[in-house]
Amino acid sequence: MKTVKYEVEGAVAVITLDRPEKHNAQDESMLQDLDSCWRKAAKDDQVKVIVLRANGKNFSAGHDLLSEASGYFRQGKSALESAYDWETEHYLGFSQRWRNIPKPSIASVQGACVAGALNLIWPCDLIVAAENAYFSDPVAKFGIGGVEYHAHTWELGARRAKELLFTAGKISAVEAHNAGMVNRVVPLDELDLRTMDLAIEIAAMDAWALAQAKRAVNQTLDIMGQQAALQSAFDMHWLGHANALITTGYPLLSDQPLTSSGEKREVK
Repeated sequence: MKTVKYEVEGAVAVITLDRPEKHNAQDESMLQDLDSCWRKAAKDDQVKVIVLRANGKNFSAGHDLLSEASGYFRQGKSALESAYDWETEHYLGFSQRWRNIPKPSIASVQGACVAGALNLIWPCDLIVAAENAYFSDPVAKFGIGGVEYHAHTWELGARRAKELLFTAGKISAVEAHNAGMVNRVVPLDELDLRTMDLAIEIAAMDAWALAQAKRAVNQTLDIMGQQAALQSAFDMHWLGHANALITTGYPLLSDQPLTSSGEKREVK
């Protein structure tokens, strides 16, 4: 794995985004490696808590738009169908899988956490943020109503979610804490230590009890309609991509205009 590191410290698995020169922008390889790490931690009976963190100045700048479309197209499928299937697996699908792993998880966030980065932290059970962290989903600027794992309303409440999306703005760690999205805000130089302290504290609990507590809360959210809402919002997200394909030939956010069959064409 070139852009993700995996370590186990006692009963804590630490998954680290390690592409700091690109602000940990997520390409297909990183996402697949992340999923492999989550699966590995889930299967390891020694691991009781999972920490997701990042090297560098920023947690993640979101999707790597320059390489995003590289794995989209499948023979015998239209560009739209292929890309929809790819995002269903790599964005919504991975996030849902990580969310439902029956072990507590903690996201440790510093600096920028933008757009597709929310797909990584919102599936986590807890979020510890450095004082310099901020959170943003500016994809309305691209004609799309929000990232694929559209948990904004659940994480921030309806009015804060709307303001964030309508303005393509950002919220600070303190604002996210006040909204209930972030559990703790800590000094940047204490982020790793304070996150690990919390993970170790949780890992001292009985693994079965932790799994059942997590399941009870997640199932309550599901009964309230969270998963159905996420799937519905994902399909709305894809209306944005469909509109882009029809009007510009850009089904994704790439520089490769395509026909409906995936062939390059000139856009006038």
